[in-house]
Amino acid sequence: MLLVVGLFVIYKAGRQLATGHTDEAYHNAHLVWDLERAVHLPDEGAVQSALLHSDTLVHVANTYYAVVHFPATVAFLVWLYMRRPAHYVWARRVLAALTAAALVLHLTFPLAPPRLLTAAGLVDTGQMYGPTVYGAKPATDEMANQFAAMPSLHFGWALMVATGLIAATRSPWRTLWLLHPLLTLLVIVGTANHYWLDALVATVLLGIALAVIHLPHRTETTAVRTRERAGDSVQDMPQVIGAGR
Repeated sequence: MLLVVGLFVIYKAGRQLATGHTDEAYHNAHLVWDLERAVHLPDEGAVQSALLHSDTLVHVANTYYAVVHFPATVAFLVWLYMRRPAHYVWARRVLAALTAAALVLHLTFPLAPPRLLTAAGLVDTGQMYGPTVYGAKPATDEMANQFAAMPSLHFGWALMVATGLIAATRSPWRTLWLLHPLLTLLVIVGTANHYWLDALVATVLLGIALAVIHLPHRTETTAVRTRERAGDSVQDMPQVIGAGR
């Protein structure tokens, strides 16, 4: 718990260090927007238009953006710590590396999100429909730096949660965990908090972290699970003995 809270505090503090670069953030936003159009990426407005068909759907998307990101990551790490300790160490290191790399980009490439970019023509769904985690004016927002859109740690953390759960479990349905980053992607784009490229850069950074920080060896994880099963067997012995009597 302290680890995740520490990462979150460092992340927030780092974002605050990147404040005060308004002109550069909007300049970079135009560059990103024009680049996406040049390479024919889908228009973020198409996702938002689908959300705007229903006030309830927009509210759900805003709520997902505001409350799922951090608790889902905490739950993921707690479960790994309790049930897959070898995978926990691996996931902890990957998340720390991803967050550190993201902070570097936040400081070196301030970026206004599409909801603040007039050329994008998108709606700030958080302000219009609620709930929102940002202040109405970026310059006076003391809780968050709104010019730290790239990369999207909402998406990066969600993708790592899915990757970690797929790696640590053996269920034939485990690939369904990918629905979490997919839904997160639609939410961050539909609410106009991020560009497609923000998620793409987060994916690249996560891929680099995963390439450098390797999964625990199968022998190590097998030994851990053997000890877990042995512990369960010892706990069950009194019940078996009682049943025999």
